[in-house]
Amino acid sequence: MASVALGGLVGTWVNTNPATSGIVKVVLTDNHGSLRVHLYGACHPSPCDWGEVAGLAYAASIAGGPAVAFTANYGFSFKSTIVNGHIEGIMLVVEDFSVFTDHSGRAAYFDKGTFKKA
Repeated sequence: MASVALGGLVGTWVNTNPATSGIVKVVLTDNHGSLRVHLYGACHPSPCDWGEVAGLAYAASIAGGPAVAFTANYGFSFKSTIVNGHIEGIMLVVEDFSVFTDHSGRAAYFDKGTFKKA
């Protein structure tokens, strides 16, 4: 069975935009071959801890190999968020798609950030 090597994704990634109102830090870890995703959002005075969830890593080929991308799903009491990220050179580009589930009338929204390894 082909496998995906997590090595290149694993680490702490920090948003290159210090003024972002979205995700400020992404921590990707290898838990016995399974990807774990821990996100932090922009809050003041310190980042909001989104918690850690299971992620799914992807290789660039069906033959497996180094991980080049990931997805993860976050469920909060007020919204659901799909997160995906992919390596571009030495950077990690992370996109998140959020839908509010609290009947607040807020629109679904998309955000994107570029991250560098800390």
